[in-house]
Amino acid sequence: MKEKHITFIGLNYAPEDTAIGLYSTQMVEALIDTGAQVNVVTAFPYYPQWKIAQEYRDRPNYIQEDHKGAKLYRYKQYVPEQPTFLKRVIHILSFTKGSFFNLRKIKHTDLVISIVPFTASAWLGSYHAKKHKAQSWIHIQDFEFDAALQSGLSSGGKKFIFKFLFGLERRIFNKANVISTISHNMIDKLKSKTSQPTYYLPNWIDESQVNPATAKQHDYLKSNKFKLLYSGNVGDKQDWDYFLAFAKALPQQSYEIIIVGAGAKYQQLKESIQQENIDFYDPVPFEDLSDLLCSADAHFLFQKTEVLDTVMPSKLLGMMASEKPSLILGNKASEVKTVMENANAGLYFSKPDVQTAVDQLEKWRLDSDLRKSMGKEAREYVVKHFSRKEILNNWVHKLSQL
Repeated sequence: MKEKHITFIGLNYAPEDTAIGLYSTQMVEALIDTGAQVNVVTAFPYYPQWKIAQEYRDRPNYIQEDHKGAKLYRYKQYVPEQPTFLKRVIHILSFTKGSFFNLRKIKHTDLVISIVPFTASAWLGSYHAKKHKAQSWIHIQDFEFDAALQSGLSSGGKKFIFKFLFGLERRIFNKANVISTISHNMIDKLKSKTSQPTYYLPNWIDESQVNPATAKQHDYLKSNKFKLLYSGNVGDKQDWDYFLAFAKALPQQSYEIIIVGAGAKYQQLKESIQQENIDFYDPVPFEDLSDLLCSADAHFLFQKTEVLDTVMPSKLLGMMASEKPSLILGNKASEVKTVMENANAGLYFSKPDVQTAVDQLEKWRLDSDLRKSMGKEAREYVVKHFSRKEILNNWVHKLSQL
């Protein structure tokens, strides 16, 4: 990739250090390590708080930055504090408009890489690649239209909009040279949308960045009770109604539930439950993530069971790397289930039965050896199959063949 000019288009980027922002930044860093010149077209940092970061609020609408060898072109997009369907559409259109003008500032490119969501990024990438007679690669972190449909955002009179959106998605995908996504089931879904070549590019974990051998006890998790942690986006894809029923059924005298995150449902969730054994905290800096994850006794992730692999939750890799077991609710055909069972990393269940979860946690609470054994197997599996260095090296090699 030496001396290649690459345009990278994605909504989320550093200093965002969770989810897609983290992975996009590390993808660009891998490209720069090969000697490529990378221009990044992105937004102002806002995720997961759904607010423009404080240090960017007084900046002009268009700014340019340098970040670890990459040149960043940012646009101050509209960010709704309470993201409804309509406000999300405006959010997408805002980023698309600003990024269109930023792309015009880039005068040469050999390869365009677009990150979905947004599918609008892929549309911009197609336009930019055609203009410069460049190759086009789309990487899908989340099928955003499928996710919206399955999460209930298509209710009311919006179904005709989704018919149009899926048609648009297909036309955009058909213009790419290669399309990658993050799970095998998502590859199967992708093949139902386009006949273009596909590539399996899973999310990854840096074993040194979530490491129980070097982690310290985090201040959020110093209770003498059994500490059950959720860390990540508090959004539409999780089943918070199930969580509320589960939290009430769990023996409060024995368990401390810690929720660390932000997102569209965060404030609503915080206001809907008042239990002394539940604590809410804002997201921690990336450098504190290992301490946080490794200080828990177990992790939980309750996904809506109707959502099937429109996303492979990146937070799962950190949970497994922390060497602690995980309690996960999700679709019975999900690839997350396959990973969890192959790794013997905890319990994956598909029927939203509260007693199932409570009984499992009681087993873990009363048997520390069982917890340690499952946690060790989880970490060994994730380090073996989801290593950052190996995954990104293989991806860069594939790019060099375009």
